[in-house]
Amino acid sequence: MTALVRPFRLAPGARVAVVAPSGPVSEERLEAGLDILRGWDLDPVVAPHVRDRHGELGYLAGTDADRAADLQNAWCDPSVAAVLCARGGYGVQRIVDLLDWDAMRAAGPKVFVGFSDPTVLHQAFATRLGLVTLYGPAAAGADFVKNTRTQEHLRATLFDPESVRTVRADPGGGGVLVPGRARGITLGGCLALLAADLGTPHAPAGARGGLLFIEDVGEQAYRVDRMLTQLLRGGWLDGVTGIALGSWSDCGPYEKLRPVFVDRLGGLGVPVVEEFGFGHCEGALTIPLGVAAELDADAGTLTLDEPALR
Repeated sequence: MTALVRPFRLAPGARVAVVAPSGPVSEERLEAGLDILRGWDLDPVVAPHVRDRHGELGYLAGTDADRAADLQNAWCDPSVAAVLCARGGYGVQRIVDLLDWDAMRAAGPKVFVGFSDPTVLHQAFATRLGLVTLYGPAAAGADFVKNTRTQEHLRATLFDPESVRTVRADPGGGGVLVPGRARGITLGGCLALLAADLGTPHAPAGARGGLLFIEDVGEQAYRVDRMLTQLLRGGWLDGVTGIALGSWSDCGPYEKLRPVFVDRLGGLGVPVVEEFGFGHCEGALTIPLGVAAELDADAGTLTLDEPALR
């Protein structure tokens, strides 16, 4: 595993496209998110089908073809410097094979931001485009529109990436499951999507040489066990160098999850830090994926070799 191509940082006045590759979007939160982006002196444009809802499958933001077209057109638009997901939910797996990856590669590197269901896109951008991406808040997400810490960490990553070369665990978090330091290339995302993406054309073959960042929402302990076991049985975790655990919102009491992580991950012989503060939580941090870095489980820090963006 090698470090990927870093996109260019954003500058004041940059045009950013907001797309909805997954679930339907709250109009109120969309407008609030757009106002925040405008306050950063960005020029946000909303893709044509962001406000759609599928006529029969109400958990999708419009048809697969329309959602795919919005994403591809935004990415291939030379005036757009970054593409931001409006929210997660479900639906990316239905469109990732509809995208023209050759055309998107020809469009050159740009910034991609999203989390949760867009984990599938983070993996595809890595394997098909060789591109660093940002596992960060949704532009119309509740945490982004309400939490100053979430806003400021993303803003710093986009405009002044040198200032966040060291990402520190959430205050009060950063517990040590397995002590130590590890180096590798950052990868990961939502655990359920990593497990669901196994064996597909756009997923990485495994996490060998990688620092794995995982989190999830609404999954009971036995389901977290099942998904980790699937990754273990498939050999996907062979050679992983370190692991950071993010938020586990609505997954039950953490004291019931912790034994699962000890049982499934403790035997890998790599540092594991818990409650790092990314994913489905208040004040979520933005985690660059595809960059060379060092994870210090004892200190609760991720230190990037280079800024996430050029």
